[in-house]
Amino acid sequence: MSSKELCRKITFPDFGDDRGNLVVVEGAIDIPFEIKRAFYIYGSDSTVVRGCHANRESEFVLINVSGSSKVMITDGERKEVISLSRPRDGVYIPKMMWKEMYEFSPDSVLMVLASTHYDGSEYIRDYDAFLKEIKK
Repeated sequence: MSSKELCRKITFPDFGDDRGNLVVVEGAIDIPFEIKRAFYIYGSDSTVVRGCHANRESEFVLINVSGSSKVMITDGERKEVISLSRPRDGVYIPKMMWKEMYEFSPDSVLMVLASTHYDGSEYIRDYDAFLKEIKK
């Protein structure tokens, strides 16, 4: 990932055949970290906004394994919106990026792979506090 990119789009290998599709995601191979945590968001609708935080230590890969959603990522100056709608596409988000997930389709299942175990103290949940911290 170059210093100009906020995030990196990833297309995972698809080993599908006439029996169906098989997408493989391997930590430290397909994504740039060992997976320490996985969780998924479902049952949200098009009016819900999730995320709304930055992380001091965690890196993430987001994959819409069903349906679609959008992800807004910003470093406080630049902003990028990624549409996730294919189960073999993901987005890598490095630490200290503000992220918001929204416009969930009714069948959306957004899987999140994280580089760390959960630690609430590493979350920045206030955008103004995030802006102050990145300018230090």
